[in-house]
Amino acid sequence: MCMYVARIPNRGSPPAILLRENYREAGKVKSRTLANLTRWPAEKLEALEAVLKGLPPTMGLERAFEVARSLPHGHVAAALGTAERLGLAELIDPEPSRQRDLALALVVARVIAPGPKLATARGLRAETASSSLGKVLGVSKADEDDLYDAMDWLLERQGRVEDALAARHLSEGTLVLYDVSSAAFEGRCCPLAKIGYARDGVKGRAQVVYGLLTNKDGVPVAVEVFEGSTGDPGTVAAQVQKVKQRFGLSHVVLVGDRGMLTMARIDKDVAPAGLEWVTALRAPTIKSLAEGGHLQLSMFDQTDLAEITHPDFPGERLVLCRGPALAAERARKRDDLLDVTEAKLGEVKVAVERERRPLRGKDKIAMRALRDTAKYKMAKHFSLTIGDDSFSFSRKEDQIAAEAALDGIYVVRTNVSAAQLPTGEVVATYKRLANVERAFRIFNGDLDVRPVHHHKADRVRAHFFLCMLAHYLEWHLIDHLAPMLFVDEDKAAAEAARKSPVAPAQRSAMAKAKDATKRTATGAPVHSLQTLLADLATICLNRIQPTGQAARAFEIVTTPTPLQRRAFELLEVSPRLGAA
Repeated sequence: MCMYVARIPNRGSPPAILLRENYREAGKVKSRTLANLTRWPAEKLEALEAVLKGLPPTMGLERAFEVARSLPHGHVAAALGTAERLGLAELIDPEPSRQRDLALALVVARVIAPGPKLATARGLRAETASSSLGKVLGVSKADEDDLYDAMDWLLERQGRVEDALAARHLSEGTLVLYDVSSAAFEGRCCPLAKIGYARDGVKGRAQVVYGLLTNKDGVPVAVEVFEGSTGDPGTVAAQVQKVKQRFGLSHVVLVGDRGMLTMARIDKDVAPAGLEWVTALRAPTIKSLAEGGHLQLSMFDQTDLAEITHPDFPGERLVLCRGPALAAERARKRDDLLDVTEAKLGEVKVAVERERRPLRGKDKIAMRALRDTAKYKMAKHFSLTIGDDSFSFSRKEDQIAAEAALDGIYVVRTNVSAAQLPTGEVVATYKRLANVERAFRIFNGDLDVRPVHHHKADRVRAHFFLCMLAHYLEWHLIDHLAPMLFVDEDKAAAEAARKSPVAPAQRSAMAKAKDATKRTATGAPVHSLQTLLADLATICLNRIQPTGQAARAFEIVTTPTPLQRRAFELLEVSPRLGAA
C-alpha cells in the first residue's frame, strides 16, 4: 500500500486536498480516501508530504537533494566531442591506453585552459579539478610525472601522426605552406635555447625556432623545432625531405616567404628535389630589376599586375604587383620614420651647439648620431656633415624619391607553369601564407605556446607537437562554429568581391554585419572562440546526492541555453558527452 496527498480540482472553488491510499484487490490497483486535509495549513501539508516521501518532516522538496560537486563541463564536451569526431585519439595511437587518454587530455587542456603542465595536472586531479576533463577521460588521478611521461610517449608517435595528417590533408599537386616563428624560452639549460632573431617580438632572451607546415587552408600537418639561432633558410632542407620522403609526395607546390625560399635554398634544396615553389623577390633584387629597365612603372598604368621573364631567372615566371593600399602604408611608415630620425639628429645638433658642455669630437658625434638613429634604419636617407665641433644634416631627397617610386611593388616568383597556375593565381597562392601567419598568432595567443619552460630538448619538441595538435583541434572548432564567431563564414563571397588578387582581402557582407552589430544572423551575440568556450563552460556536470534516502548519487548536466544548444548543433556534439 502507498499513501499520498492528492489535490482534486473543484470548479470555481479551491481544490480539495485528500489523503489517499493505493491498495491491490483481486489483482487490480484501487484507491480510497482516508482523510480530507483541505483545511490543513500549508506548512503542515508540506511536512506530511515529506514524511510520505521518506524525508525528515522538517525538510521541504528543495532540500531533498544536495549538489555534491559541480564541474565546468560544456567546453570539455565541445572540444573532446570534436576530437572524437576527428578521430584524434585513433590518429595518436590506434590502441586505447591510459597514455593515449593522457595525451588527449593534454591536447584538449591546451585548447580550453592553456598553462604549464603542473597547472594542467592540478586541473585534472579529482580533488582539485577545474573541469570535468579528468573525470570524462578517466585520468583524474594523474600527476605531473604522468603528464611528462605522456609527452615522451606522444613524441615517439609524432612521425606517424604527421604522416597520417599529411595523407588526410595533402595530395599530389596540392599547395604546401611553410613558415617559421620563434618562442621565448625560460632558463638556459636546454641545448635548443639560443639567442637569435626574435620573430615573436620578445627580444633579448633565449628562444627556440619552430617551422610549421600546413595545407592551403592553414590546417597544420607537421611541426619541427630548431635551435634559436637558426635562420629561416636553414630550416628549408628538412621540410623538403619531409615532403618528398616521409609524405611520399612528388608533385607539390611549396609556398614560402622571401626570407625563407631564397635563391640559395631554391638552388640547393628545393630544385634538386624536383619540387615546384612560389616565393617572392627581396627588395634589393626588385631595385635591380627597376634599374635594369625590366620593371617599369608604366606597366601599372592600366593594371596592378604584370608577368615577365628575366635571364637571371631561367625557367621562372616573375609576377610584378603594385598595391595602392600597400604603397600608401609604406609611404606613411617611411615618412614617420624619417621624421623621428630627423628629430633625433636635431637633438645631436643641439648637443653639439649648446654652450654648456657641448658634444665634441668627430668620433663621439658620429657615435651619438648612429646610436640615436640605428633602430629606425633611416640614416641612409640623410647626408651627415661631421666636424670636431660641428654637425649638420639634410635629407637625400632624390634617394628618398627613388625608393618611394617602388612603394607597394612586390614580385612573386615561381617555376609553376602558367597552365597549372595562371598569373592571378600565382599572387593568390603566395598570399595564402597569411593562413600560416594566422596559425602563429593562435600559437602565441590562444594556445599560449610561450614561454617554454622545459629543459630537455625532446620535451621542448613534444611541447610544440602538442601545441600543433591543439591547433589542429582548434582550427576545426573555429571552422564549425564560424556562424557564431567573428569569423567570415562566407569566404567565397568575400573572394568574389575582390577585384584583383593584388587588392586587399575583402570581407563578406555577412562578416561586416556581424562586426558592425556584434550580433549573428539569428540575433545572438557574436563571440570569439575563447569567449564562446567560456560560455559553454557554464554547462556543468553536477553530482546530485539525495538527502535522507538510501538512493545512490546520480549525475545530471545543466540544461543548455539556446545559444549553447546552437553551438553543440554546429559541432554535431552532445553536451552530455562523458556524463554517466
